[in-house]
Amino acid sequence: MKIRLALLFLIISSLYLHADEGMWIPLLLEKYTITDMQEKGFKLSAEDIYSINQASLKDAIVVFGRGCTGEVVSDEGLLFTNHHCGYGYIQSHSSVEKDYLKNGFWAMDRSMELPNENISATFLIRIEDVTKAVLEGLEKDANEKEIQKLIQANINNLVENATAESHYRAVVKPFYYGNEYYMFVYEVFNDVRLVGAPPEAIGNYGKDFDNWMWPRHTGDFSVFRIYADDKNQPADYSPDNVPYKPKKYLPISIKGIEENDFTMVMGYPGSTTQFYTSDAVELYVNKSYPKKIALRDQRLNIMDSFMKEDDNVRIQYAAKFRRISNAWKKWQGIIMGVNKTSAIEIKIEEEKKFTEWVNEDASRNEKYGTVLDDLKKQYADLEKYIHVYDYAGEALMTNELMSFVVSLNSFILRNEDKSIDDKIRARDEFITYTESFFKDYYMPIDVNIYSAMLQSFKKDIHSDFHPDLYGKIQKKFKNDFDKYAEATYSHSKFVDLNSVLEMLKHYPQNENKLFKSVTKDALFADYQSILSVYSNSVNKQYHEINDEINKNYKIYVKALREMNEGKSTMYPDANFTMRVAYGEVEGYNPIDAVNYDFETHLSGIIEKYKKGFEDYIIPEKLLELYNNKDFGKYADAEGDMPVCFVASNHTSGGNSGSPVLNAEGELIGLNFDRNWEGTMSDIYYDKSICRNIVVDVRYVLFVIDKFAGAGYLIEEMELVDF
Repeated sequence: MKIRLALLFLIISSLYLHADEGMWIPLLLEKYTITDMQEKGFKLSAEDIYSINQASLKDAIVVFGRGCTGEVVSDEGLLFTNHHCGYGYIQSHSSVEKDYLKNGFWAMDRSMELPNENISATFLIRIEDVTKAVLEGLEKDANEKEIQKLIQANINNLVENATAESHYRAVVKPFYYGNEYYMFVYEVFNDVRLVGAPPEAIGNYGKDFDNWMWPRHTGDFSVFRIYADDKNQPADYSPDNVPYKPKKYLPISIKGIEENDFTMVMGYPGSTTQFYTSDAVELYVNKSYPKKIALRDQRLNIMDSFMKEDDNVRIQYAAKFRRISNAWKKWQGIIMGVNKTSAIEIKIEEEKKFTEWVNEDASRNEKYGTVLDDLKKQYADLEKYIHVYDYAGEALMTNELMSFVVSLNSFILRNEDKSIDDKIRARDEFITYTESFFKDYYMPIDVNIYSAMLQSFKKDIHSDFHPDLYGKIQKKFKNDFDKYAEATYSHSKFVDLNSVLEMLKHYPQNENKLFKSVTKDALFADYQSILSVYSNSVNKQYHEINDEINKNYKIYVKALREMNEGKSTMYPDANFTMRVAYGEVEGYNPIDAVNYDFETHLSGIIEKYKKGFEDYIIPEKLLELYNNKDFGKYADAEGDMPVCFVASNHTSGGNSGSPVLNAEGELIGLNFDRNWEGTMSDIYYDKSICRNIVVDVRYVLFVIDKFAGAGYLIEEMELVDF
């Protein structure tokens, strides 16, 4: 695609100049962005956002679970996050008799709030720049292994000192590919209970048809509560625990929004790769992603066919299906966005500018002259292995029962030298895991997927990388993959919950016998066959090349920052640490002659509902509220019920559930998605089309109050309507 040079220059020159693009470290707002934020309408200070001396907005934001964000909205520890972030926990409490996914769940008093296993709410205590301490003692002529060993030792000392004699946890993370390091100190609460969740027809309205799309009409929220001991300290679940008293909670604005209003997102974006070169984008977007999409197509189609036939299977696989389909559709959006914005061509031009800058100075040329050529060669080397690596992860290693058998083997080996009492304790924990696994396991799905994935791997991957199990399939089964998969499962001793529990009941007395059963199982044999090729011919080579790539990115990013010094500030890639992003409420123009408004309404839900699609079913109560125009104090000035809006905040995975705040620091919505074209913002951000999608907090409150009848929760919150 040809791009007009004037336009291209404008895009390139603005790439690092817009402060409202990016994900900023809260500690550095005063230094880099607060002035620009205030010029755009923000009415608070950097200290109001992040402070270690007083309560600040950071004290109301949590890491929710393992990969989302949440926010505290009352002085009784009430917490909002997305429905899809709470989905697995909602599903774990669900059954055909109590289908909380389909019908929703609401605790009408605190005694009804449901405890959850393996869930936490993690508060940030402080951030510290520890670059100097991490790099202390490094010798210029040290090899990479020595460098990493010393860096890790320094990090361990920092973490140990930061958490000594406290219940805090700490982590040190590299920024700018190791040019800087920051330490994050956290307080973790493990008693987090489910308070409420709308039915899936609200919380996941539009389902996969609307996922990553705009216009959107999804009430993507769920409600939890953090509990603490009687001293307001973290504690494991106990009926004696009490609601947590936060340092800060967010006031909630029901004033409404207007186009061009200032917006700010605080949360934990997971991962971005904005410094990728054109060769990297070409490899992933045009070669890796399309193949992974095709593999997930097969898996999703198989799961969907069984889920439609049986409600129990639908509940069992709901969370798994959603997890698989999320990245599947996102990759498609990235491809679309990169092509639409000509991101690869833009990066090529940017690299030409970089090369010109390097060649202007002899000392620069000595330090940086070969870095782009080195990266180009390394990505060419990586291509040989990336498809095998992808297919192992997306095809052969997706077998659920195989993963369980491998986990059982690891459990035995991990505990073989422990005392009898420790083995019994470990067994009881594994029994809990086993029951959880089989609760959401349906063997026919697993068998069909295994057959399909074995066939795809054989067809698409060069025979040099084929595990020896393919010889067995050819010799004994005449390449009939369906028969092979069925035979493999039918001979396994681990397909039935009761049989597995019976074996575990006699552990550790039967330890050797159990170990032999595992290692002789056909699925474990397949795993060993796959692992042999993967470990010896793929994994080591793939990671060695990636290590070299990352070393060169450290040099490249250092050079880019030097090139832009005094012109602009380059924000670091997301790495699941707290960041601040800001922008404004605004629609966008995705394609020629199409202009999207910035907000949607309940009337749009009704319009979609009338089309009769399965993904657009709505509860009768919601339809009744709409027909009666019973929106309470949550309607907009025109009397309609707002549902979602879009803004130009730079977000990523991990920002799900993040609070979206107005200029006064009040909650106006919950971030839950991006527009399809804008998913490429992980690689390349273009403000003209990149949008984050937000459920309007007025719709959240409306559903809690008018739909669920849980108005007592509203009374806990601080609502601002002026």
